[in-house]
Amino acid sequence: MRETTSLNFCSNSIPPPPRIYRPSSFSRPRSHLFFPPVSSRTAISLPPKPPNRILDIPSITVDEGDVYVESSTSAHDEFEEKLLYLESIGLDFLSLVDRHPVVASCSLSDVKSTVEFIQSMGFSSAEFRRIFNMCPETLTAKVSEILPVFTFLLREVKVQGSDLRKVVNRRPRLLACSVEERLRPTLYFLQSIGIVEVRKHTYLLSCSVEDKLLPRIEYLEKTGFEFRDALSMVRRFPQLFCYSIKGNLEPKFDYFVVEMRRELKELKDFPHYFSFSLENRIKPRHRICKQKGVCFPLKLMLKPSEVEFLERLDVFYNSSIPFRTSPLWRSSSLGIEAMQNSV
Repeated sequence: MRETTSLNFCSNSIPPPPRIYRPSSFSRPRSHLFFPPVSSRTAISLPPKPPNRILDIPSITVDEGDVYVESSTSAHDEFEEKLLYLESIGLDFLSLVDRHPVVASCSLSDVKSTVEFIQSMGFSSAEFRRIFNMCPETLTAKVSEILPVFTFLLREVKVQGSDLRKVVNRRPRLLACSVEERLRPTLYFLQSIGIVEVRKHTYLLSCSVEDKLLPRIEYLEKTGFEFRDALSMVRRFPQLFCYSIKGNLEPKFDYFVVEMRRELKELKDFPHYFSFSLENRIKPRHRICKQKGVCFPLKLMLKPSEVEFLERLDVFYNSSIPFRTSPLWRSSSLGIEAMQNSV
């Protein structure tokens, strides 16, 4: 039985190289042998060469080539199968690979498991297509990585089960984030600065504290706000954390100070100012107010619809509202404040 087992084991591995033949003529010459003197005519007789039995060994290069061809063919088949599968559920494979190249090399079985798990959580076909298109990294995440995110949202963030789909649909990147490295540290930071109901602002959980949240607070301090005022602004309007400093906060703040010549207290009271379009809302309304000599508070100037804004502007303009520099501005502004509270 031992002998049979040994043979089977050897048959499944590369055969060992044959023992090199060493003829006895290679041994040290005996002392009593007589060697004739060597001359130019003397033919030296060399011992016969051992048979080259190495040629009997199968070519390892060929074997590796065969294995490579087989694995290459197998990988190609899985690649094609993955392409067809993703297209069958409505996903553009090439677009996904272009934005997240890992899709091309990830396991098809893992992809199927992830898709099936997302579907089992109650997401419709249209919803999971949107999730994967917005965040292709979710498609290559394993179920063992996604499940803790749902658990975290339900248990620690206190998201209601009925709101879970809405939370993920709003911010699909949550599913591609690590609970330990990103979601939980951000949750603790938001709670530490006074944002108690984080479940209403779950879109912030995927943001990096060091790279995104802190720089916004530091920018507000740089523009002249006290630290406590900066915290008050982000507590009142947490969406400030989502705005680009260069593309949003900076140009709007510069216009507020240079062109509108308003006080920082107005921004502290109405940080939603940064949510309005500079070109389509802030500049046009400020200019028309300036032309008519009317200075509305920020909330009253920006929040109403275009029709409501023009109607109110017409009423105040025809009622001879005093200029802001006039001593009568304070008394007339009480009426504006009453209207502002109704907005």
